[in-house]
Amino acid sequence: MFSVLSYGRLVARAVLGGLSQTDSRDYSLVTASCGFGKDFRKGILKKGMCYGDDACFVARHRSADVLGVADGVGGWRDYGVDPSQFSGTLMRTCERLVKEGRFVPSNPVGILTTGYCELLQNKVPLLGSSTACIVVLDRSSHRLHTANLGDSGFLVVRGGEVVHRSDEQQHYFNTPFQLSIAPPEAEGVVLSDSPEAADSTSFDVQLGDIILTATDGLFDNMPDYMILQELKKLKNSNYESIQQTARSIAEQAHELAYDPTYMSPFAQFACDNGLNVRGGKPDDITVLLSIVAEYTD
Repeated sequence: MFSVLSYGRLVARAVLGGLSQTDSRDYSLVTASCGFGKDFRKGILKKGMCYGDDACFVARHRSADVLGVADGVGGWRDYGVDPSQFSGTLMRTCERLVKEGRFVPSNPVGILTTGYCELLQNKVPLLGSSTACIVVLDRSSHRLHTANLGDSGFLVVRGGEVVHRSDEQQHYFNTPFQLSIAPPEAEGVVLSDSPEAADSTSFDVQLGDIILTATDGLFDNMPDYMILQELKKLKNSNYESIQQTARSIAEQAHELAYDPTYMSPFAQFACDNGLNVRGGKPDDITVLLSIVAEYTD
């Protein structure tokens, strides 16, 4: 009896000790970005955090780390509208809301909703559409909260395997959910979804988890197994190592996008929808690569 009780106390002490040690540490994200505009052969960062019509942000607040990517809908170019203006303004607005502390970590849809409402009320005329994905790490609870509208998205990799991933939202083939601002004469004609339509998830993360947040230019050109092969090269959580891996992933996706014989995930999806398509999908590519690490000021 004594030995069992002693063992029980030891186990309890070990479990409690482990919990208190784990729970007392705040987590943070070490994040690097890389991308390519589809019209460029080199990674060119436009003003702000924009690659072509894609945009992104990385913001820190005392309670959370927040990431975002958005993909401006290129069809607006036919109407004389620069698609990067909408996605870039949306991401800059979300970034400012985070830095001002005007958000709740457990509610990334709220960031998207407030940001979009600000765009709708903007005194400067703004037209366009974009997909959007927001990822929030709550430092103290160690929970990741996500909101994904459209076909941008994220992967969480642990032990070399995908343990969480976003769901793609499409109205029909190659037509993702999107936030839009249309001219008055086109309202009701231009596709426009509510921020509340975003797919939301919440789950615990662990130290060393890898989070890959990206626009569809990545996922349309690289299947999971290729991404995982690149992530195996990530040896530590140093920023330089993460940056190098992010660049490697973006470069490979960019090369595959212009390979006419490659059976890309996009081409496979097109075939599944009755279209005879082969090759990569030339597109803007934005990659945010993060590792969950212990928080340091």
